[in-house]
Amino acid sequence: MDGNGRWARARGLPRTVGHNSGAEAVRQAVKGAVACGVEYLTLFGFSSENWKRPTAEIDDLMGLLKLYLKREIEELHQNGVRMQVIGDRSRLGADVVALIEAAEARTAGNARLTLTIALSYGARAEIVLAAKRLAEAVQRGELKAGDVDEARFERFLFTADMPDPDLLIRTSGEKRISNFLLWQCAYAEFVFLEKHWPDFGQDDMKSAIAEFHGRNRRYGATE
Repeated sequence: MDGNGRWARARGLPRTVGHNSGAEAVRQAVKGAVACGVEYLTLFGFSSENWKRPTAEIDDLMGLLKLYLKREIEELHQNGVRMQVIGDRSRLGADVVALIEAAEARTAGNARLTLTIALSYGARAEIVLAAKRLAEAVQRGELKAGDVDEARFERFLFTADMPDPDLLIRTSGEKRISNFLLWQCAYAEFVFLEKHWPDFGQDDMKSAIAEFHGRNRRYGATE
């Protein structure tokens, strides 16, 4: 979800307005995913690198997150959406973590769509943490080093209970992954949109999925 700040700057508005408009785009993305029958939607809300931003902006983003968790969860629940958060929660405020845990508990039994928000998340850190947990399991004798393979490694990732992404959509014209689900996106199809995230709507979701269905996914095999 890229381009909130640039969207606001182009309109002579504060970055906070861009973030607020980006929150509305989240609602549209969720509605679009549900309408298209998508079962898993993962949104990159706040990266581990985003902690380098000015304190005032981080505070605004966290305030917006808390507002979202308070206002939107009941509607998500009523629409059968399960919400979960992946990332390093140790850097989040206790009040934010409490709201996340309440939202996860409230929506835990839903199965129409799993909405995953990546917060304080970085894919390299996730892979390093998984490697540490795997090494500890070997050290405790729960696994043998020779038994470690991709499937076992994946059990130690934040996304252990999720399928790998089929489609990655990035807005704002940027054409890079930016430390997002590096392991999981090994065979994902990419769609890059020139528009900024606040302008993303349900039609964009439908269009990206239609483009995905036109791709030939060979996974390294021949035609």
